[in-house]
Amino acid sequence: MSASRVAQGAGQGSDAEVAARTELSDALRSGRGLLIATALISAVVNLLMLTGPIFMLQVYDRVLASGSMPTLAVLFGLVCGLFLIMGVLDYLRARILARVGARFQSLLDRRVFFAQLYSRQHGAHDAPTTGLRDLESIQKLMTGPAPFAFFDAPWTPLYVVLIFGFHPWLGVLSLLGGGVLVCIALLNERSSKKPAAQAAEAQHRAELFEQGARREAEALWGLGMAMNTLRRWRERRDESLEAQMAASDKSGAYSTSSKTMRMFLQSAMLALGAALVIMQEITPGVMIAASIMLGRALAPIEQAIGQWSAMQRAVRGWGQLTKLLAAVPPSPPRMALPRPKGQVTARLLTAGAPGDRTPIIKNLNFTIEPGTALGVIGPSGSGKSSLARVLIGYWRPLGGELTLDGATLDQWEPDALGQLIGYLPQDVALLEGTVAENIARMSLQVDEQAVVAAAQQAGAHEMILGLPDGYNTKIGFGGAKLSGGQRQRVALARALYGDPAMVILDEPNSSLDFEGESALNRALLSLKERGRTSIVIAHRPSVINACDMLLMIDKGVQRAFGDRDEVLSLATKQPESAQPGASQRGRQRTGAASASMESR
Repeated sequence: MSASRVAQGAGQGSDAEVAARTELSDALRSGRGLLIATALISAVVNLLMLTGPIFMLQVYDRVLASGSMPTLAVLFGLVCGLFLIMGVLDYLRARILARVGARFQSLLDRRVFFAQLYSRQHGAHDAPTTGLRDLESIQKLMTGPAPFAFFDAPWTPLYVVLIFGFHPWLGVLSLLGGGVLVCIALLNERSSKKPAAQAAEAQHRAELFEQGARREAEALWGLGMAMNTLRRWRERRDESLEAQMAASDKSGAYSTSSKTMRMFLQSAMLALGAALVIMQEITPGVMIAASIMLGRALAPIEQAIGQWSAMQRAVRGWGQLTKLLAAVPPSPPRMALPRPKGQVTARLLTAGAPGDRTPIIKNLNFTIEPGTALGVIGPSGSGKSSLARVLIGYWRPLGGELTLDGATLDQWEPDALGQLIGYLPQDVALLEGTVAENIARMSLQVDEQAVVAAAQQAGAHEMILGLPDGYNTKIGFGGAKLSGGQRQRVALARALYGDPAMVILDEPNSSLDFEGESALNRALLSLKERGRTSIVIAHRPSVINACDMLLMIDKGVQRAFGDRDEVLSLATKQPESAQPGASQRGRQRTGAASASMESR
């Protein structure tokens, strides 16, 4: 972003907000050529709109007066051709606007999707969660009737001037009528803005509550909470409905008022025109033509009032998108790095949740060589899962550094880094699709041989073959249709897919039976044999048997790091820092590890 743009945005928000508005404006300007074409087509369409009034003027003042059928036939044929052209052009500009909206959405889809997906990673807990819906509201506005009002409104003065040309009193009436409709539009904007925003917020709260209840349906059933949850949801839903009805009543009142006023004005124009005809100041043809022109002049204003709710949703969506994109700036391009061997080094690594400066893990020091299996142990709440989030690059260090083959994780493209890492989170999450698609990390081009190899390495191949459709078995969001153990084994196969250089497993055996644990241990041995680094976070000791080294942390502090048996011996003698000597020896051990790494 140029310095001039920042300067232009001074006083309107932070640099991030200015950059976000620039992103949205640039996406809109990408369709500038199509918008210019639409404006030109709209000019021709509005000129052709004069066909009806001019035809009526000629019929009343010339054809009826002369009684000439050939003249009527020629005029009618000409009118048919002009209306046909106008219809084609009107259809063409609708198609162009639809494509402008589609281009705008397609340009921002990826950006908004990732911003919404990773907003928590950037500590933007207050960032809007409706980014894709907001983007769609803008796209729908562009493809609806509202843009026609925008392109037709500049031609309203032309119709008013022509009516003035017929007779000044007719022009005054049209001018007054247009002013009344403009006042109605301004009152509509002023009075309906707040109710519309309240309705949208109430609806969002109800939707979030319903989504959370759906995710916890099993617990609600088992604890008899369904009816209580329904009542809570109904409270939010009723609040949303009341707010929507209030907003709808206000906007509907103004919409009805504008429509009624337009119809009244056309009748008033006929009455005034008839009076002027009686006084022989205008002809009957002028009376009819002026009435038609008045309707056309007021149509854009009435159309804008009718589309006001959609325009408010789009304006609100633009503001929400600005906040979201400002909270989650785009990732800068990074140079491609060679595939790592899997050496992981932490130097005084300190990290915490995004957006929170309070560290959860503090000053960790360790080095893991390729082909090593490291176990991370410690009591609940000691920071083990937090360490896993830092190791995959999802959380960024608050201090110190973490490197993979000498490069900090932020030097890698996020997608490229993700392909090099295998990750099994503590809470297994599978997506809607087939088993094979989930193992292949939802790739559009599934490598079937790699999928089977990963499943075999995870010891899940036979289990998957036993499913109704094998690897093609459809599963729902969250892994519906699979048991906890089956989900964990499929997720383990997903972590091993593509032969990653580093595999991080957070409580990988929490839902596994004896057979599953045996398969997990075999997978860890296979990783070591192939020179891959593996980091296992575990409470149960069975999986630690396959680890070469252990890292013991407590309350985010490193208590010990080294050979598995030595650390286990230390942990057994002085469990969980229960005695002061354990803490002292742990510090001595940590210091020795730090000194060892410094010498390297």
